[in-house]
Amino acid sequence: MTTEHAAGGVGHGRAPRCSGLVRLRELRQDDRGAVTAELAVALPAVVLVLAALLVVVVAGVSQVRVVDAARAGARAASAGESDGRVHEIVAQLAGSSASAAVGGDGSWVIVTVRASVTGGWFSGPLTVSATATARVESSTGVP
Repeated sequence: MTTEHAAGGVGHGRAPRCSGLVRLRELRQDDRGAVTAELAVALPAVVLVLAALLVVVVAGVSQVRVVDAARAGARAASAGESDGRVHEIVAQLAGSSASAAVGGDGSWVIVTVRASVTGGWFSGPLTVSATATARVESSTGVP
């Protein structure tokens, strides 16, 4: 079975074949601008994910600082330090914007520390807090 092509040639039932190079050029011309369009769509999403990740990391670091400050404040308060000194220790470890509340009964001391974490335009203000408890050290019976 033979067929005639528009160019006047005779074939055997198949369309004329394009060379691989010609087909590759056609594909490249058809896809012009596709990468730019995909990048324009994907880039804002990547930026938002990175911004969210940054806020989470900053909040995590702030939480660790607040936990350390509460622990150190409770230790200082249990050793008999004044509330002013406990606030100084908390401010030194958690930052000057952190607030501390010292309380407890006669045998236990409870220190609660709160600090604000700014999330920028991505999120509202976040608050991290930690509470530490320590037994009041007695000075009797110490050699």
